[in-house]
Amino acid sequence: MPLFDLPLAELETYAPALDEPADLDAFWSRTLAESRAAGGDLAETVRLEPVDTGLDLVVVDDVTFPGFAGHPIKAWLVRPAVPRDEPLPAVVEFIGYGGGRGLPHEHLAWANAGFAHLVVDTRGQGSHWGSGGGTPDPAGSGPAVPGVLTRGIEDPHDHYYRRVFTDGVRAVDAVRSLPGIDPARVAVHGVSQGGGIAIAVAALADGLVGAMPDVPFLCHYRRAVEITDRDPYRELTRYLAVHRDAEERVFRTLSYLDGALLARRAAAPALFSVALMDQVCPPSTVYAAYNAWGAGTAGDAPAERAIDVYRYNEHEGGQGFRFARQLAWLRERTR
Repeated sequence: MPLFDLPLAELETYAPALDEPADLDAFWSRTLAESRAAGGDLAETVRLEPVDTGLDLVVVDDVTFPGFAGHPIKAWLVRPAVPRDEPLPAVVEFIGYGGGRGLPHEHLAWANAGFAHLVVDTRGQGSHWGSGGGTPDPAGSGPAVPGVLTRGIEDPHDHYYRRVFTDGVRAVDAVRSLPGIDPARVAVHGVSQGGGIAIAVAALADGLVGAMPDVPFLCHYRRAVEITDRDPYRELTRYLAVHRDAEERVFRTLSYLDGALLARRAAAPALFSVALMDQVCPPSTVYAAYNAWGAGTAGDAPAERAIDVYRYNEHEGGQGFRFARQLAWLRERTR
């Protein structure tokens, strides 16, 4: 696959003008407040059930916590089996499009590096690849094309990712509520859809120690639709090809869910990755979020950020090469 997007020098300064809703902050403040109220006291509503995995070096719990509107969301919590003298730092991981939390033994690296690892299921997904998921999406949807990107597409209050982003923030709330976890040393991570969720959560949850979005999805939707015909962004094209009068409503809805706008509100240090031959999440959409990171936050200095560039890769990006890089980066910030 040849390079198809902007040259790297232009990507590094790419800062598109985006239509930001005047009530974007109020929309998310109200959404989170309502869901926190619906979820009740986390000390009572977060449930941990021990899982016998047969593994000696980690402890695994099957976690249920209240997400959007108090809906129950599943996760695995994987921790080192050896007791520590101090609370553990934690990594909250979000999953790629169509996948679920899988099986506990598929998530051992962070725990073996001394972190608590919360692997969050994605509501209504988990049956396209991997080892499955276990979280339904109780909310309905109007007309939509296959996939989740167009569910509730004509009103931001109804959109699927309003629920998913809220689930992500509540996952951070939940892990911070657990004994043995240091609430001041929580980071978020994800690949593709998981990277897009990580961006949104970093914008909406205070006090994170780091965010690690890899080849993130859910950024700069209009640009994506214009330059790629690959799914999942092609779901938008299919919808608009039928609902010919819906363009303004669709992109208004997506403006509340755009990582390139939400990234402006992120204050945590960030380590991104991008693949220059990626037609699923085109490089310019990733850089639109990366270059905006922390631009809208108050402070004497912009939020710390770095990006690793994979020049010859498509959407697979850095794959296994990412862990060593992210571990070293995160350890510097959790010592």
